Amino acid sequence: MKIISFSTLSGPSYGFVTEAGVVDIGSRLFGRYPDISAVLAADALGEMMVHARAAADFTLADVTVLPAVPSPLRKVLCVGLNYRAHVAEAAGRQVPEQPRIFARLADTIIAHGAAMWRPANSGHFDYEGELAVVIGKAGRHIPAERALEHVAAYTCFNDGSVRDYQKHSVTAGKNFPRTGPLGPWLVTADEIPDPAALTLTTRVSGEERQRTSTGDMILGIPALIAYISAFTPLAPGDVIATGTPEGVAHARTPPPWLVPGDTVEVEISGIGILRNPVVAEP
Repeated sequence: MKIISFSTLSGPSYGFVTEAGVVDIGSRLFGRYPDISAVLAADALGEMMVHARAAADFTLADVTVLPAVPSPLRKVLCVGLNYRAHVAEAAGRQVPEQPRIFARLADTIIAHGAAMWRPANSGHFDYEGELAVVIGKAGRHIPAERALEHVAAYTCFNDGSVRDYQKHSVTAGKNFPRTGPLGPWLVTADEIPDPAALTLTTRVSGEERQRTSTGDMILGIPALIAYISAFTPLAPGDVIATGTPEGVAHARTPPPWLVPGDTVEVEISGIGILRNPVVAEP
């Protein structure tokens, strides 16, 4: 199922996306779970599924889409240099033997349709289309062979990067406000039996910039979950962004940096399209 977090004049909620529109599950569960993270923490997806065939309450146009995992986010952990061709386009880089992990701050995460801010103090603003994993079952020291049992869903992520700052600080370059779109919704893991068999495409204002199979990751999702859970406990609602393929702006000559007026689309087969306009930071 596609699970969307959204708001209306009545406040925030969550539910299913169907061909007819949005089914408001938050209201049908009478507020027992305030958001999708609470549903995952309570292992209550089954309660949601009881209402899977209910009539739509809204059209998509009626709601304001929230990030696929809304605030408060506990952890957003990202993986750098996880596609060989992307390593090759980053001159002088070696294929990593272990994951290159960095963290995203909650105020960088925005929803499908929300405006990405091109920073006021940098014009070196880049896109990175990625597959994101959402944890559904808590764990520490999770073995790789059991890792997918801890995955609740998948979604799209755009790891907007400020490259001149990233040169001296990955944390700085990856954590400018409103640079990390996540969405448009969650697709439950039962609908994606093999997350290494998806096609990831990134377009900027209609021009294709990235296209690859998620099977080209250097370290697959089970290995990433095993590594990450070895140093930090994972909990329901935690997000792992699995890295971007080749085709980013900074590897091109001249670099086609994102500018106000651009629109970035990250499309992953079986999930959907995450689309965000770029504006100047106010």
